[in-house]
Amino acid sequence: MPCKTEKLLSLLNGQPVIPVLKIANVADAVPLARALARGGLPAVEITLRTADALEAIRLVASEVEDAVVGAGTILDARQFGEAAAVGSKFIVSPGITRELLAAAKDSDVPLLPGAITPGEIMAAREAGLRFLKFFPAEQSGGIASLKAFASPLADVQFCPTGGITGKNAADYLSLPNVICVGGSWVAPDDLVKAGRWDEIEALARAASKLGR
Repeated sequence: MPCKTEKLLSLLNGQPVIPVLKIANVADAVPLARALARGGLPAVEITLRTADALEAIRLVASEVEDAVVGAGTILDARQFGEAAAVGSKFIVSPGITRELLAAAKDSDVPLLPGAITPGEIMAAREAGLRFLKFFPAEQSGGIASLKAFASPLADVQFCPTGGITGKNAADYLSLPNVICVGGSWVAPDDLVKAGRWDEIEALARAASKLGR
């Protein structure tokens, strides 16, 4: 298995659910990451969908010792570099491009790119990647598609994201080519806004036991 795939899997350390976080208020980043880590989900993806996302990543990377923070919704090499510079341990992209592959090749920070078609998956495989994001999962055939990929693309494993909830996560995790799933249900917006960290910790603890 390519070394960067091994590095990424090592960072995730068998975690079945990767929280996908959209930080609207940067002050929430540290207590949210702490609550998720206490609940057994230290690896989190903070998406670059808000103005303060990079600052949120920087704060979590520097202040939450147990957290393994990654950056999501990375679209180009510039964003890859910016996210790596503030402490991202891994980079997540909704798709795969030559520019992103080149940025990843020149960086120690592993990339988890999105791929949903056989051609995209094969392109990532040719680039040495064996662990990919399957996004948007539910809208792209979901479990049926992943089952179909298992035989012809047997050495590629996935993290499905998009439409994954507490209700269907276990079904995805039961597939032999699924390592983990990404989802936002462990950190609902209403609980984050209200600062109900104990409830988020409880959701994380339940999610951490899925697939085991």
